[in-house]
Amino acid sequence: MQKLVYYFFIFIIYSFIGWIIDCLFEYFRRGKLINRGFLIGPICPIYGAGSLLIIIFLSKYNNHPIALFVLTSVLCATLEYFTSLIMELIFKNRWWDYSSYKFNLNGRICLETTIPFGLGGLGVIYVGQPIVLFFLNIIPYSILIIASLLLILILLIDIFISFDVIFNLKNISKNIRIDSTEQITKKVKETVSKKGLLSRRLIKAFPSMKIKLPKIRKR
Repeated sequence: MQKLVYYFFIFIIYSFIGWIIDCLFEYFRRGKLINRGFLIGPICPIYGAGSLLIIIFLSKYNNHPIALFVLTSVLCATLEYFTSLIMELIFKNRWWDYSSYKFNLNGRICLETTIPFGLGGLGVIYVGQPIVLFFLNIIPYSILIIASLLLILILLIDIFISFDVIFNLKNISKNIRIDSTEQITKKVKETVSKKGLLSRRLIKAFPSMKIKLPKIRKR
């Protein structure tokens, strides 16, 4: 049980760190702060999931930094690819697109992001994890249990609200009859920009998002 609690906090901590990294990257790239991420709260779960997988499966390579770098790059690229694919299948939206980048695979992953993932994995194993474990070990276990239950509740509420916003986006795209991915994406973004704050936040968080064309049933 204690290991599961630790894993949960590791997931939350690195999800938060990943959110900070994404926000800073967008700030330096676009000159403004944007709440990045799929969820409303300050976390990017893909970073937490990636870090947790690295810690669980790749910690044994801590004495082999080159192997750790390569394996981390492959693992994180695989995670990003299938996250993009699954989210597209569920929500009918392409949330990020690397098609304009060199050495990309179906626009879902690219070398430019895979290399930083490998370096990030080294940072997790050699720098981040010793610090995280130090603090987790000095916090009383009873407090960790209470905090984890509270965080799970907040996370579930965030997921519920975020999914509601995203499915609303999906429903908007269904009602637009345009035979062009670019045009329907533009139209959806224009429609969403007139809606609530949470919907506008999602559009800003994923500026390269592309709406898939709804399938037209043959009569």
